[in-house]
Amino acid sequence: MTGTTLDDYTDRYARRVRGMTASEIRALFAVANRPEVVSLAGGAPYIAALPLDAVGEMLGRLGADHGTTTLQYGIGQGTPELRERICEVMSLSGIDAACGASPDDVVVTVGGQQALDLVARLFLDPGDVVLAEGPTYVGALGVFQAAQAQVVHVPMDNDGLIPEALETAIADQARAGRRIKFLYTIPTYQNPTGVTLTEQRRERILDICERAGLLVIEDDPYGQLGFEGDAPAPLRARRREGVFYLSTFSKTFAPGLRVGWILAPHAVRDKLVIASEAQILCPSGFAQAAVATYLGTMPWREQLKVYREVYRERRDALLAAMADLMPAGTAWTRPGGGLFVWATLPDGLDSKAMMPRAIAARVAYVPGTGFYADGTGNDAMRLNFSFPPPERIREGVRRLSGVMEQDIAMRRVFGAVGPPGSRRGRAGSDTPGPHLA
Repeated sequence: MTGTTLDDYTDRYARRVRGMTASEIRALFAVANRPEVVSLAGGAPYIAALPLDAVGEMLGRLGADHGTTTLQYGIGQGTPELRERICEVMSLSGIDAACGASPDDVVVTVGGQQALDLVARLFLDPGDVVLAEGPTYVGALGVFQAAQAQVVHVPMDNDGLIPEALETAIADQARAGRRIKFLYTIPTYQNPTGVTLTEQRRERILDICERAGLLVIEDDPYGQLGFEGDAPAPLRARRREGVFYLSTFSKTFAPGLRVGWILAPHAVRDKLVIASEAQILCPSGFAQAAVATYLGTMPWREQLKVYREVYRERRDALLAAMADLMPAGTAWTRPGGGLFVWATLPDGLDSKAMMPRAIAARVAYVPGTGFYADGTGNDAMRLNFSFPPPERIREGVRRLSGVMEQDIAMRRVFGAVGPPGSRRGRAGSDTPGPHLA
């Protein structure tokens, strides 16, 4: 007897659908958004920090005065005005005309997520290998799995991706006869760890990839949200060839507009545009005009400073609460920017198994398993500090630490809390994991 399914279309789906799984984060949203729950789970920016009255007036004028163009179809690459503005934004990080950045090589996308999907469509065949930090962005894992690629994690420590581990991973895949297409990396204020790749390692990573003939996909949503001085220059500011730079306005302006971009080598630009047109015809003209007008008429550089101050205060609130309240044996990162802290649990605790008890205690986080292609990382969790106010952050940590203390007590009485045979992602274990303190 073959068993039954609630989905009558199971035997009709394409093979690539079989690898699709629900995001750990998306599955939490319905519960985490309840007002009684302190959500340390999502990565939502604090939109209330924007001058919403002025933004609202701007959007109204775009519709009333320019609706015949902003509400019409556009071109697949994105409007020239926005692509020029994007180059102005990138120049703040050192990606400028001197290193080959040009509006001609910018492709506007529907957020950073479509940028990832376009790169996967262009370069990944079923069975190809993608190297990525372990842990890495859950949305990227979904894209690569949908492309039927195999993600191989490269360990990190508090200085970011470990160059020697990257060399080992490349050699291991070569011996196994597998084809690596690219390294996917978030080198600055990484999601989910908050860790930043050091200046010295950036050059080494680029040298290693160049020698191995690997493309580098640099994802940089958070690079302009630093709290303690400027971040190291992006990889794309150092090398022109073989580095694709992806970013978005979701973290620095408004995620609801869904506007991102790719800066690609010139030879690849046309193929990215063709792939984008096959998906969406063209990005939203209204959303592009909104971003371009915001960048052209409003003090957006000052707004970046506002975001940095808000997030610095909230990061400090989270770190202070964890230092005061977390059980002994808990470790965590200290991000210099971005939106996230990565916490490693006391020995024996399982973040995924603990999640229902945390929700019952009205606090939410993202289990570490969501950030690994192989389901490891159950000894860790991602905590977001960008959205809740400081007092709510502290209350969330108080609730979470209470759940952890209960699980520690249960373990003393009944043994391990996690499922039998569960694998851990701690440094020194037999499985890949972040070497993070």
